[in-house]
Amino acid sequence: MATNREPFRGWFITGTDTGVGKTVIAGALAKLLREAGRRVGVFKPIATGCRREMDLGLVSGDTEFLAHCAESPDTLATISPVRYATALAPLVAAERSRRPIDHDAIRDAHAEIAGHSDVMIIEGIGGLLVPIERKLFVADLAVQFGLPLIIVARAGLGTLNHTLLTLEAARARKLRVDAVVLNHYESMLPTLAEETNPEVIARLGKVPMPVVVPFDKKVDPTKGTLTESVLYPLRALVKKACAK
Repeated sequence: MATNREPFRGWFITGTDTGVGKTVIAGALAKLLREAGRRVGVFKPIATGCRREMDLGLVSGDTEFLAHCAESPDTLATISPVRYATALAPLVAAERSRRPIDHDAIRDAHAEIAGHSDVMIIEGIGGLLVPIERKLFVADLAVQFGLPLIIVARAGLGTLNHTLLTLEAARARKLRVDAVVLNHYESMLPTLAEETNPEVIARLGKVPMPVVVPFDKKVDPTKGTLTESVLYPLRALVKKACAK
């Protein structure tokens, strides 16, 4: 049967803040897509807060996790072509290190990964309005890559403001939002805010009901570990995307 839907090419993963678990969700999506038979490319174009290793130079732990989840054939330097040691917004990290953002490196690495991938999982840095340069923000990178967004947010109190602001910023740039993921939900003893936030975000944000991912202390990106409690809520999202 004919369809007018665009073929599924992947997602740009952004967050409402730093530390909301973007990397875990991006890695989980990459793993599920790989298990569904897709050739998955993972890409984190800019990484800060990297450690320095003698043989590899600056290495991002987030990048290692993404590569592990996707079983990526690409080098860590290709997956994250722009890296800084200090955990700062890219604008500030670049200014302090006196190393400007290398846009050619980002473009070349993206083309290399996309060339052997069916779908791409691209992880941003922080939220949509994190500055890359004075007049360039993470949202502008998302526009350049042309993929729909998945917004990762905290489950609890405060997330209504953060999530609705992120939705406004996305729509101001005509970015399509495929899903909101509320991460670290306390499934054993949820607060009233955690219980009510999904419906309020769906209603006021005019998005589908958010995917709710429970907190699991066994999940550890530094060790490359994911659990079914994290994977299971995302399976329907991946199945729907792969049906395109």
